[in-house]
Amino acid sequence: MHKTTTPHYRFFAICRPKMGPVIAGICLVSIAAYAFLTPIINDTDLVLTDFANSGAAPGSEHWFGTDSKGHDVFIQVAAGLRISLFIAIVTAICSAIIGITLGVIAGIVGCHVDRFIMRSADITNALPHLLLGLLIVSLFRGSVLAIIISLALTHWVTITRTVRASVLHLRTAEFVEAALLSGMSRARVLIRHVVPAALGQSLVGLILLIPHAIWHESTLSFLGVGLPPHKPSLGTLLADAEGALLLGHWWILFFPSLFLVSTTLCIAAIGTHLKNHMTGQELS
Repeated sequence: MHKTTTPHYRFFAICRPKMGPVIAGICLVSIAAYAFLTPIINDTDLVLTDFANSGAAPGSEHWFGTDSKGHDVFIQVAAGLRISLFIAIVTAICSAIIGITLGVIAGIVGCHVDRFIMRSADITNALPHLLLGLLIVSLFRGSVLAIIISLALTHWVTITRTVRASVLHLRTAEFVEAALLSGMSRARVLIRHVVPAALGQSLVGLILLIPHAIWHESTLSFLGVGLPPHKPSLGTLLADAEGALLLGHWWILFFPSLFLVSTTLCIAAIGTHLKNHMTGQELS
């Protein structure tokens, strides 16, 4: 027997796919506000130790408890999340600049230049990114700039391929042919129409790079070659939590892990939604 679809069911069926990115966006804004406002409101010395309050469980006085040195985990996680987000965003922007530049050059120039850039992308993609990052960062241990450079040099490949494919596709589009027939030079058409149209996909790639950069930075700091222990990031907090578990201090591991996973999932959800939306527009 055929079941009729009620209006309220159709309403929820339409809204449900759109609620995911909205919820992810609200959560991401809340996480960002927590990360950037907490260290400002609670102007606490992150290096100063207070062994009298070390290992305190979560409660009304310390919402996330304290670590083995007496630091408030609530403030430590906010400061660490702020540093990790800063490194990830700067890394994504640098990777996008490299990727867009190489993708545009490969798509416009073509021939030997295109093959050289694509083979370089294949070689970079074939290298173990974590090991390459460990090699670069270990030479300049504790340097934020070294972490950003190591991540940017290994995360430009996807954006380069995306921009190159968009440029090659748009070069034969109807509006490009119409602009050429109207008397515009090919160079002006490429700069004014093709390149801006190809940058939309790179924005999605930039957003999706942020979760990768957060995980890589956290891994490097966790392994002890990233940021120094006195500079809180999600990686250094997780490294400190390794010994705390033996003492039963579960909160020192739980809260940094919670914000690491939730932040990356929210950004990935928003980036995936934008990617699917743009793909649907291109198909239509």
